[in-house]
Amino acid sequence: MVWFYLLSGLFLGWSLGANDAANVFGTAVGTRMVKFKVAAFIASVFVIIGAVVSGAGAAHTLGKLGAVNALGGAFTVALAAAVTVSWMTKLGLPVSTTQAIVGAIVGWDIFAGVLIDTKTLTKIVSTWVICPILTGAFSFVIFKLTKALLKFAKIHILELDLYTRCGLLVIGAFGAYSLGANNIANVMGVFVTANPFKDLNVFGLFTLRGTQILFLLGGIAIAVGIYTYSYRVMKTVGSDIFKLSPIAALIVVLAESLVLFIFASESLERLLIRLGLPTIPLVPVSSSQAVVGGVIGIGLARGGGRAINFGILTKIFWGWILTPLTAGIISFFSLFFMQNVFQQKVYEPVTHQITDTVLQKLEAEGVKNPFLDSLRGRIFHNSRKLKYYLKLKSNLHWSEIDKVIEYSLVDSMMIDSNVAKVELKPNWFTEGQIEAVKRLHGTVFAHRWQLADTLQKLSPEWRFKPKKRENRAYNKDLAAKYQKIFHIFRLSRIRKEEEFEGGTHSKGTA
Repeated sequence: MVWFYLLSGLFLGWSLGANDAANVFGTAVGTRMVKFKVAAFIASVFVIIGAVVSGAGAAHTLGKLGAVNALGGAFTVALAAAVTVSWMTKLGLPVSTTQAIVGAIVGWDIFAGVLIDTKTLTKIVSTWVICPILTGAFSFVIFKLTKALLKFAKIHILELDLYTRCGLLVIGAFGAYSLGANNIANVMGVFVTANPFKDLNVFGLFTLRGTQILFLLGGIAIAVGIYTYSYRVMKTVGSDIFKLSPIAALIVVLAESLVLFIFASESLERLLIRLGLPTIPLVPVSSSQAVVGGVIGIGLARGGGRAINFGILTKIFWGWILTPLTAGIISFFSLFFMQNVFQQKVYEPVTHQITDTVLQKLEAEGVKNPFLDSLRGRIFHNSRKLKYYLKLKSNLHWSEIDKVIEYSLVDSMMIDSNVAKVELKPNWFTEGQIEAVKRLHGTVFAHRWQLADTLQKLSPEWRFKPKKRENRAYNKDLAAKYQKIFHIFRLSRIRKEEEFEGGTHSKGTA
């Protein structure tokens, strides 16, 4: 069943390859500077490398939007996005896979009763505006600089043709790497929370993490999509919107690749933090929107936009609007059928309970309200019901309501030192952090914050530093470590593994 569920993610990967590869090599193939088979091979190789090596950053942000916590739900969400993208691809439209998966995840959030992370959603949606504008600006500036440079250099036309072809191949490879790094989150991001794979040591040379195995499978699916069905969309991007010269095609791919890389690179983010500069959010952006923005930038630079085919652009823009709406609707109704007709679990219930321990934690955080005492022992079966009830019945501030929701979440975890020894890698976790976890062997925690508070008491290496710019990289890394231990010690995940493997797991003592 695990492999069956993953089929929808592989289908979505195929759809992304069929549609979004055009955004890397469409301009090169459309101008006939690179043969389709050559472009497909290079794109396939580098999109897989980018997915495995650098795919984690954008996937983390997508997970915040909706942590799809059951394989049945992840299957349905990915399938809804894949059907939407495939339909648009059949129409020859370079639509956004990012928009499709975001729409499908929001559909799952609504169906499962999970609160939509509006901050993350706003961050992602804002890139739908920023991405094409930024790419268009890059394209405009690079075109002007290239034009001035060529006028000064006076390169022979045959040499220029050779340099352009080589540039298209090199920059196309960089673009494919950036596409894999940024957009693999769209393909396999929904499976990360319910990931069935464990770390795999490859001949003692290197270790593939469970998420990297997911991304590898997704990257291969993208490569198959590139080979089998991407030519039609490449033609739309490469020649229908605006007639590009070979050099203009090179500039569009470069501008798009830079934008995709900027929004996916954790290394760049850490560098900006060290330099004390504002960081760029790591989110899966739309390569389709990026390349269209790049083509428009060239059109504006060359003639003020007079030669741009606005009829094609209007059709593409409508596709961008309809894509998230369609994916969200398909996702919601498909989840209903999966749960009620096919009897498949599409989400793990998220329970909130107001206990004495929770009330004490809230009071320590400055949230003291007589109304909360009246909820002692009350159970809410999803976060949306709890938030609605608190907004309706209490006079709590919205920030206080968020704290009640956060601290009352029941997410049981059991610490096992044997699991810690295997899962907590010393090349990431410090010795002090690992030892603190091992000391809790056999302890069961009902809430995430209880485990975090206990670890912080046991070791200063589990404590966050003050919220200053120079501490952002450290705190972000520490937050990722907490998410790792929440995942590997989560009781619901352990039980699912036992059912899947038919084995037993060390239970410890509460």
